[in-house]
Amino acid sequence: MAVLEFKLLCLLLVANGAPVVAWDLFGERFAWPVDLGRRWRDGRPLFGPSKTWRGLLAALLATPAAALMLGLSWETGLMVALGAMAGDLLSSFLKRRLDIEPSGKARGLDQIPESLLPLWWIRERCGLRWEDIFLLVAVFFVLEVSISPLLYRLGIRKRPY
Repeated sequence: MAVLEFKLLCLLLVANGAPVVAWDLFGERFAWPVDLGRRWRDGRPLFGPSKTWRGLLAALLATPAAALMLGLSWETGLMVALGAMAGDLLSSFLKRRLDIEPSGKARGLDQIPESLLPLWWIRERCGLRWEDIFLLVAVFFVLEVSISPLLYRLGIRKRPY
């Protein structure tokens, strides 16, 4: 894996991990749901209570800062954060339509959109080929699936997945 791809993988991990760290730091404080409790026409929540403004803001602040520390532009970090959070919200929206409870497990659906969307969005900016994107999504998937149980045992995640 080349240096740029490694840095982008780090940004994906920061963007998707920042909401988890924010929950660990703040608990229920500032945990206002992004969907404000609204429901879709099927009667189910748009995203659910676990998608919060606090988590969104944490990703939007942490990822550009991490990008700067990695020698990338803050704009690239912001694009990764926005894409990752859009993917996470899309996953939650689809999980609600599939009647999967908030924070419920949906392997693949929980990892792929939040890595694929930001990488697709920055592909031209970073000169990514589709093979690079596929590899990064696959590595992100493996890392997420293998790291989550460890973070749960350490008390950082609420669930082991």
